[in-house]
Amino acid sequence: MKDLFVQQVGGKHVNTHKQESLIQHHVNLSSYSTYEIGGKAKYLAAPETIEELKTVLEYARQEKLTPFLFGMGSNILFPDEPKDQMLFISLKELREMKIDDKGWFVSAGIPMSHLALIGLSSGTSDYDFCFLLPGTLGAGIYMNAKYYNRQICDILDTALYIDMNDPEFKVQSIHVDTCDYSYKNSIFMKNNWIIVGGYLKHPDYEALAKGMKEISRLEKIVEYKNPSQLPNFFKYYTTLAKTWAEENNGVVPESFDNVVKDRGSKFHFDYPSCGSVFKNNYDFGEPMGKVVDRLNMRGTVYGGASISAWHGNMIVNQGKAKAKDIIYLVEQVKHSVNEAFGFVPEEELIIVDSKS
Repeated sequence: MKDLFVQQVGGKHVNTHKQESLIQHHVNLSSYSTYEIGGKAKYLAAPETIEELKTVLEYARQEKLTPFLFGMGSNILFPDEPKDQMLFISLKELREMKIDDKGWFVSAGIPMSHLALIGLSSGTSDYDFCFLLPGTLGAGIYMNAKYYNRQICDILDTALYIDMNDPEFKVQSIHVDTCDYSYKNSIFMKNNWIIVGGYLKHPDYEALAKGMKEISRLEKIVEYKNPSQLPNFFKYYTTLAKTWAEENNGVVPESFDNVVKDRGSKFHFDYPSCGSVFKNNYDFGEPMGKVVDRLNMRGTVYGGASISAWHGNMIVNQGKAKAKDIIYLVEQVKHSVNEAFGFVPEEELIIVDSKS
């Protein structure tokens, strides 16, 4: 009976039963997004291993579906009516860490905040800037995630990826020096590649091994809920940091505390949002939050969405926002900035095409 599920695709055998077991149908995308917005996807998968990811990609190729890859959904606006021919693939369950002869491997689904805690527990501050960055490592490598003057390319050694144009979906590698990194930009944004993980830098692998083990133990103590909901994300990682501090020197590092105060003062985790909507235009000389402030657009409401009253570069879901509400405010900001200052701001937010 097992052979009934095997067919020949592209010159190799594919277990169609295995493929189908990895595909979910009619899944509400809002539960996969920090915006808590999105209609029902006809196809969705959340592979837990690279081999499962390859199986899902083969399914998409076989069924002529368009894959859309994402992590925690923290920088994405899903459509109210997703296209039927899209296969949404969340990599947030791709969670593996190990130390091998090449260094410290971290898979794409590990939250960046997790790296900060491991850094803390292993005695290095190199990863402090990752604390409360609401996204996975894969997304961070893709867009060179940053917090003030630190960014992912500072801690990355080698990225591992799958080229979607490769018939075999082989895992390939690229050194950080050839990733074309700049402000929220990379070679990955210019190619049809899927980041599956990376080798990260660390000054002391013995301490790292102990730190990984320690944080793994604490994870079992602290309750874990859907991290795509920002209040859950904030509570989980601040609780982990406090629990670690209580068991060690009793003090949460100042760098962590500063992040909590900075983001807390702007209410980053109180309402569903994507964080910063627009990239900063450094040629203009002011961050986008201040640019929007100069236009007195804070608090502008449309439908269930509003430009945050606390930060001009955030558009929040006030409870029942639709994707179209967010898009309307995005376009209003772009138009107003262009009228007043002569440039059109570039979205950092990824807006996924709708069926209509």
